[in-house]
Amino acid sequence: MSGRRGVDLRVIALPWRARVFWITLACLAAVLAALTFGIVAGSSRMGVADVWTTLLGAGSRTYQFIVFELRLPRVAAGIGVGLCLGLAGALTQTFSRNPLATPDILGVTSGASAGAVTAIVIGGGGYSVGASLLGFGIPVVATVGGLLAAAVVYGLSWRQGVDSFRLILIGIGVTAILSGLTNYLLVRAQITQATAATQWLVGSLSGVSWASVWPMAVVLAIVLPFALTQSAPLEINQLGDEFSTGLGVAVQRHRMLVIVAAVVLTSAAVSAAGPVEFVAFVAPQVARRLARTARPPLIASALVGAALVTLADVMARAALGTEIPVGVVTAIVGAPYLIWLITRGNRKERA
Repeated sequence: MSGRRGVDLRVIALPWRARVFWITLACLAAVLAALTFGIVAGSSRMGVADVWTTLLGAGSRTYQFIVFELRLPRVAAGIGVGLCLGLAGALTQTFSRNPLATPDILGVTSGASAGAVTAIVIGGGGYSVGASLLGFGIPVVATVGGLLAAAVVYGLSWRQGVDSFRLILIGIGVTAILSGLTNYLLVRAQITQATAATQWLVGSLSGVSWASVWPMAVVLAIVLPFALTQSAPLEINQLGDEFSTGLGVAVQRHRMLVIVAAVVLTSAAVSAAGPVEFVAFVAPQVARRLARTARPPLIASALVGAALVTLADVMARAALGTEIPVGVVTAIVGAPYLIWLITRGNRKERA
């Protein structure tokens, strides 16, 4: 039989790195600590021991109500949003080989936001993140919006392949167009609809319920195992398209699958809490630097995102004296990091 035989990626195992393992465990411990702080923070005083006693089923009825009905849904939503955005950012940054290629910049977040705002406005405006408005409708509409935006960006970037620099520039342009569309919807909406959508667009965990958590849990249960199966092709992809093709990787098919996975993850997070900015950008880079790897480790990136969103929400509720949307805190943290990364890249080019 003639022709080149590709490598069976299913039998390729990534090199074992003890540092990645321990960093992943440390990130998991940080998520558990953030979960504890998130439940402790509130007007009703609870100690750490009270929190874990209640979580294990031995707390009083009052504590069980406070934990399971009032505080845990918000904390769980924050963890879910962070997991989705951290993993989505790791996927897009890895396949594009560019730390700036995140769902925020590639137009995916804006597409999902435009779709969700359309659902909020058409649905009547009585929206809170945990409300039963449209049931699973908002996640579905957000996913459709994110997929359409990703398809437009990818299609316009295609020139016998996809260059990451062109992908980012077109993504910025599509993001601007979709932001204008979202603003137009807000202007045309009634005051109650515009108020609900505007608060949601900042990125907020206020008012979440378990109804916001389950869609993200379902998405993570499906997409996370799939993303892990793509770990070997992602590792090989760092060597370049030609080399990856020579090893039997269907590069364009692989990229499409990764993009779809990132869009679904981002849309799930956006539908639950709105566009929480910069998490998908910061979390993978923090995980990569902690693990000292060539690309962001997937699980560690997701865990860093979960810890970042949850701790940012705790800060938004407790440390600042008045509750502000979690998206404001993540933007304050993420924007300086973006500026630093860009200036650092410019210095390297000059050197």
